[in-house]
Order: sequence, then structure tokens, then C-alpha cells
Amino acid sequence: VYRGSVKDFQGFDANQDAEALYNAMKGFGSDKEAILDLITSRSNKQRVEICQAYKSLYGKDLIADLKYELTGKFERLIVSLMRPPAYGDAKEIKDAISGVGTDEKCLIEILASRTNQEIHDLVAAYKDAYERDLEADIVGDTSGHFKKMLVVLLQGAREEDNVVSEDLVEQDAKDLLEAGELKWGTDEAQFIYILGRRSRQHLRLVFDEYLKIAGKPIERSIRGELSGDFEKLMLAVVKCIRSTAEYFAERLYKAMKGLGTRDNTLIRIMVSRSEIDMLDIREVFRTKYEKSLYNMIKEDTSGEYKKALLKLCGGDDDAAGEFFPEAAQVAYRMWELSAVKVELRGTVQPAGDFNDDGDAQVLRKAMKGLGTDEGAIIEVVTKRSNAQRQQILKAYKAHYGRDLMADLKSELSGSLAKLILGLMLTPAQYDAKQLRKAVEGAGTDESVLIEIMATRNNQEIRAINEAYQEAYHKSLEDDLSSDTSGHFKRILVSLALGNRDEGPDNLTQAHEDAKKLADVSSNDSSDSLETRFLSILCTRSYPHLRRVFQEFIKMTNHDVEHAIKKRMSGDVRDAFVAIVRSVKNKPAFFADKLYKSMKGAGTDERTLTRIMISRSEIDLFNIRGEFIDLFDKSLHHMIEKDTSGDYRKALLALCGGED
Repeated sequence: VYRGSVKDFQGFDANQDAEALYNAMKGFGSDKEAILDLITSRSNKQRVEICQAYKSLYGKDLIADLKYELTGKFERLIVSLMRPPAYGDAKEIKDAISGVGTDEKCLIEILASRTNQEIHDLVAAYKDAYERDLEADIVGDTSGHFKKMLVVLLQGAREEDNVVSEDLVEQDAKDLLEAGELKWGTDEAQFIYILGRRSRQHLRLVFDEYLKIAGKPIERSIRGELSGDFEKLMLAVVKCIRSTAEYFAERLYKAMKGLGTRDNTLIRIMVSRSEIDMLDIREVFRTKYEKSLYNMIKEDTSGEYKKALLKLCGGDDDAAGEFFPEAAQVAYRMWELSAVKVELRGTVQPAGDFNDDGDAQVLRKAMKGLGTDEGAIIEVVTKRSNAQRQQILKAYKAHYGRDLMADLKSELSGSLAKLILGLMLTPAQYDAKQLRKAVEGAGTDESVLIEIMATRNNQEIRAINEAYQEAYHKSLEDDLSSDTSGHFKRILVSLALGNRDEGPDNLTQAHEDAKKLADVSSNDSSDSLETRFLSILCTRSYPHLRRVFQEFIKMTNHDVEHAIKKRMSGDVRDAFVAIVRSVKNKPAFFADKLYKSMKGAGTDERTLTRIMISRSEIDLFNIRGEFIDLFDKSLHHMIEKDTSGDYRKALLALCGGED
């Protein structure tokens, strides 16, 4: 099935088009609208014929005339469209290695994403256009393992046999693990050989096997074991093996997000993928970033340049509200990754040489007399497990006849006080306190209710109920019921029971559950859409729900999260989405919340503090891994950049390291 956005123009006449372009550029000024309309609605093959017809009719070079008549980004885009794909790639690479410095990102993008045939065509086009050897030029302009991998990719010799040997898959996964994680230093040659030569189908299975035996995705190991441009190249290769459309969707998003636009990247991708997989890229873009590629281009560019890019894009997926097979494939792959059992690890471990009386003395000394030694307090509190902190509380009382919590409260202030005092509570007491704050006073903080209730397991929920009753002398269920309403209240009350099934998945039941979730035709008010989702999402076990989500994708070509967003709104939608994300990948759910708490102007310190405290002994190490996978920066780095003083020092101690 053709997945490009630009197709052959029906009723094409090269001479007629050449004449139209000549007239658009004749005389004073040029008709840019006519030029962009014509060129963006013809396929590359047809544009090449137009160039030939133009030369025959007028004895002039069309590309030279376009360069003369047009300017800026619009000129670069239109001229790029006129070149055959291989010559376009050759020009991009020539520009990337010419002059002072090298555009490594351009080299990586092109060589990591092209097929064997496209690489062969590129090498031949480079030789024809510049009378130079591409491999020799790249070798002369790059170095080290980065150079070696580029040379391997330039051979265009990736295996294309889709017959996969299970034994070889297991051996390659094992070899990659031994070359990196299990080796002192890294055997880069093994990474280059396997990732540079094996077929795409084979490597996808190797990545799955690697996840099983290493307990982490191959991308995370590459980040830990490799560095610099070599690391970036290998990550790009892995991303393209998994899904070329997803790789380009991410590149396009990064080209436009934030201040300024990376126009060279935007032009290169929109031109090079317009007749290959632009529809797939659009679908993945819409799914990953919750907005259409069309709308992002519209917001980020202007003038004829914008109009031409939108024509290449080929449509607005926000307006269509569609969800297509490529996006479903990405969603399905994410489900498969989430279904693999990964060991959860906190960043705070019990202190090996723990002495509760000694710690109590250190804390008393830090708060005695004039001034407070915040550094000593941070060192003790953040380096002890919660169980050890409870012992310190008792030792402090026994030794000094004083309440440690009260002393800390009087000596500390602001964000640091909230963080340290939160760490001194048991997890259930802390969650109970956060829930109480969310429902008391004017207004309700629904986001806190959703975050806690949607992510805690049965045992944690029951402990929260007990702590809430003990601290506030009323039941959590009563407070949730009195402070919320409708379907949202019913969701929270159901979750507050702590009664989720804990058994394995059941394929037959999962199929039935997926059918119930997919059914939009029911008119029975007692069986509303929200009721059906509640009865399944709030009661089934996590393994079973993962199976339900898999069946839902097979049945509808939709991800269940997409369906919720399309069919529901407000707090009900947010609660169900949080449950789905928690089931799929809880560390990724919290990584996303941490990122949002710090991105942009200002910091949401309440969310940042709450998550760092509540996950520090459960899965904060995993959250760190997901954070760097999702946002290409470490949690440690973002905390360091976004916070300050003793609060920052304490958060970084909880974070537990730089990735």
C-alpha cells in the first residue's frame, strides 16, 4: 500500500507544466503561489520530466531559475523537491561535511534510515554529482567508532533475508549484553557488527530478547555504554529498525518544539519522506504528541514556506480524528514492551551501617543552638530507608524526650521542610496526607487524587485507608464521595476499595472485556460507556488488563488510551488515562509527570516533591531510565537545572545518580 502523501498527478503534461512555471517566473516578480501549487502536487519523477521539458522548450535550467526567483527557506524547499531522492541525499551529505565543522545529525539521519538500495543510489549520485568517493569523504571528516559505523552503513549490505533463526537471535542478544553491560569497558565492534549487518526483522527479535535477559531496553544500554556521536548514531539505527516512521516523527517534533525551528531538518524530512511513508509519520506523530503534524507546521512556520510544507504533509489528522495501522503498530509494540517483566528498583536503600541512636544524635546536633545544619539533616534523612527513619523517630524520642517531627518543622522551612517532613512519614501516612490536602478547603485537586488512587496497589490502598482513618477520624471513601461527583466519584470509590483482582491474565475473558470496551453502539443507560470502562479498568489485574489492551488493538486498530481521549472528557477521561498508563508502564507514567512538573516557566514543586518521596524506594531508578528514554535528558540534570539550594541537594540525593 502506498503510504506517501504526494502522488503522481493525473493527466500530467510535462510541457504544459514547464510552460506554467516559465510564465510564473516571467517578468517582474514571480507567482509563488502558482509555483508551490504545481511543484508540490507532482511526484518527483514528474518533476524530473518537467526539468527536462523546461530545458527543451526554453534552453534554460529550471532549478537555476527557481533559485534566482525564490528566496530563503521557501527557495530551499522548492529546489530540494526538484532533485531526485538520491541526489537530494547526496547534496545534504555534501553540505554536512563541507567547510568548517560537520553536521553529524544530518549524517546520522540519512545513513541510519535508508534502505540498502537507497544507500547504493546515494553513493552513485554523490560520485556523479561531485566526482568524489563518498566513503573517502566521510572517512576524512569523521573519526573513531562513529566513522567505523558510518562506513559499515555506507556499504548498503544489511541482510534482507526475513528467515530468522531463534538460536542466532538469542546468541546476538547475549553477545550484545556481554559486549556492554557485563563487560569492563565496552566491545564497540560487537555493537557495530550486529546492528550494522543483521536484517531488520532479526534485530527486532534481538531487541525483544535483549529486554528479557537484560531487564532493560537496548536503547538504555547504548546510552550507558556508548557516548558522543557514536551513541547518537547507534540509537538512531535502533529507532529506525523498530519503526522508521516513529524515528522521523520524533525528528520532526524536535525540529519544531521550543523556540526557533530547525528548518534544514524540517525541509529534509518533509521532502525525503513525502513519497515513502509520510502518512505513517503523520499517524505516529498524532499518537505520540497528541497533536497533528499539520497543526504543528501551521503554528511554527509562515508564508509560502508554510503553505508548501502543509501541501507535502497532505492533511490534518486532528480534523480527521483518525487512528491508523502504523500508529496501532507503535501502540502494540509499546504494549509488548510493557508486558515484559522488569525488576523495579528504588534509589534509596537501607543504610548498611545503620545506628538509629547515632542518627538521632546527629539530627539533634544539627538543630541545636543557633542556626541549623541542613546538610547534616539531608545526609541522614535521604540516605536511610523509610523503615529506618521510623526507628530514628523512636530513638530521638527515647533519647531526648522530644518529637523529631516537631523539631524538624520548627527548624526547616519552605520546599526543603515539605520534602524532609514527607520522608519522615510512612508511605501510607504520606499518601493519606496528600489525599486529605487534595479534598479539604475550597476546591479539589483532582490531579493528586488521580495520581495516587490510579497507581497504588491493593496493599498500598488498604494501608492508606487505615492511615487516613487514624489521622483524620473519618474514612477516605466518605471524603472522596462528599468531595467529588458522578462517574469520577464512582471511579475513585471503586479504586479506594483496594479490591483489584491480582490473578494472571485470561485470554478468553480479555477478548470479552476488549469487546465491551470497544462497543460504542450500546444505548442501555445502565451500561454506559463509563460504567463499562470502570467495571474493567478498576477491577481487573494488571497482567489481565495488558492482555485486554492487546486484544483491543487487534480488534479496533486503536490504542485504548486513544479511544478514551476521543470518547470521554474531564476528570473521568484523565482518571481512565492514568490507569491505562499505569498499567502499561508505571515508571513511564511518573517520568512524564516529573518532566511536566519542571518543564517551562516555574516548577510544580508539590508534584515534584510528592513523586520523589513516594517512588524513592519503589521504582525511582526505573523512572530515571524512562525519563532519559522519553526526553533525552536525565532526571538528575533537570532537577539540577530547575531547583536550587538545599531543596535541590535533597532531591538529587533521592534521585540517586546521573544517567
